[in-house]
Amino acid sequence: MKLTQLAACIAAASLLTACGSSSDSDSAPAINMEKAQLVLNTNADIALAAYIDSVETAKALKTALATLKTTPDATNLEAAKKAWLVSREPYGQTEVYRFRNSPIDSSDYASEDGPEGDINAWPLGEALIDYVITNDNDFTADQVGVTANEAGINENGAVTGAVANQNIIQSTVTIDAELLANTATASDEHDVIAGYHAIEFLLWGQDLNTTDQSATNGADRDQAVNLGANGGQRPLTDFTADVANPDSPAARRHAYLEVAVDKLIEDLETVRDGWKAGADYRTKFTSIETESQAKQKLTEILTGMGTLSEGELAGERMQIAYSSNSQEDEHSCFSDNTHRDVWLNAEGVANSFYGEYAGYDSNQDGVDDVTTNAVDGYGINDYLRDVGLDSLADETVTALAATQTHYTAIDAKARDAQNPQPFDVLIMDENRNATNPVALTIIALNKQSNVIQDIASELGLGDVVDDEASSCNTTTPGVACD
Repeated sequence: MKLTQLAACIAAASLLTACGSSSDSDSAPAINMEKAQLVLNTNADIALAAYIDSVETAKALKTALATLKTTPDATNLEAAKKAWLVSREPYGQTEVYRFRNSPIDSSDYASEDGPEGDINAWPLGEALIDYVITNDNDFTADQVGVTANEAGINENGAVTGAVANQNIIQSTVTIDAELLANTATASDEHDVIAGYHAIEFLLWGQDLNTTDQSATNGADRDQAVNLGANGGQRPLTDFTADVANPDSPAARRHAYLEVAVDKLIEDLETVRDGWKAGADYRTKFTSIETESQAKQKLTEILTGMGTLSEGELAGERMQIAYSSNSQEDEHSCFSDNTHRDVWLNAEGVANSFYGEYAGYDSNQDGVDDVTTNAVDGYGINDYLRDVGLDSLADETVTALAATQTHYTAIDAKARDAQNPQPFDVLIMDENRNATNPVALTIIALNKQSNVIQDIASELGLGDVVDDEASSCNTTTPGVACD
């Protein structure tokens, strides 16, 4: 996630009393315990399936990186990039399990001490990891640098990218798991050096002008899109030059990737294991004996759905970048894969509603073709219809469909073979208008979150969409966030 504090109403035992509305609860229909249990079981089944797939695709990424290290050539670099893209497909669908003290965010169902910050945090402090190019537009020192660090670079002080060898790769700092655990400790939280996006940066590099590898200026990213490859195009020599020397930058990049992917797998395995049958978290989440307990667990599910929809995805992950034309604030800015992040995060919300997980896309054609762990269970949609709330279910189906229409359009723009427009092109000033699919998706996600709140209110669960979760007004996508 972007390292902004979210979800003041994170689900916990205190959530109902802290965020709930007594009037909602008093007038709400009784919870159908049998049906609620089905919702919880399926919700846990989907989480386990998606995290299993996340671990397995991360392991495939590790294999690809090992091959790149053994034989660093163009073919294996592209294979490693593809493995990274595939690894994002199941993981993106798990983001709906955040903001509710599940194992990604919490080790004990209460504390906010989970490994998420080491898995998917951004913006990255790329200047802290490797060399960068800076300018006054897309890649300012404030955007790519950090105000401080605990990696031992520049005596743990600021790193701006101005000094070529003032970063982890170019230094003699020991690259190990302990180093990568020192992430997001600076006051600006830009010193992220672990997780998916650290690997992404090392594979792609900055998303520069493809013609001369110069920095884009915020108005020419459309001219920098290469029909043959999206995102940054780190030269192969970064992985080959003097690679036999273990102290060379090339050898240290391989070492960094090796440590980063091992840590990513370990962190994902920790989260996956929390959802296994018999695990402490899953047992607590799926055990309900009273209506109050059932309401709490349903609230947790809807809090993940509502908070991801509005505050996190629409606001932090889309509107901040869109309203300010900030490439650095897009989710996967090195690989130009943000169109998939948006799709997958939104798909995860729909998964929770429908009680389904279709698997993931392994060949980048937009269709889930790996269905080994697919789940077809009982979701919020089924519950609403079984307790006679069909109209509310229909409203939600309509809202989710509208969101899907617009995020599909973002995806189509990025995939257009004749005129590809990845997310960083769509957010350029000249493209910011009322018909932009990014703007339309933000608005649709806002409306979707309102319907999710309506479900919670109807069931007497209180507030599940925190107005303070984001600094953005997602009803007006073009307006800068505070």
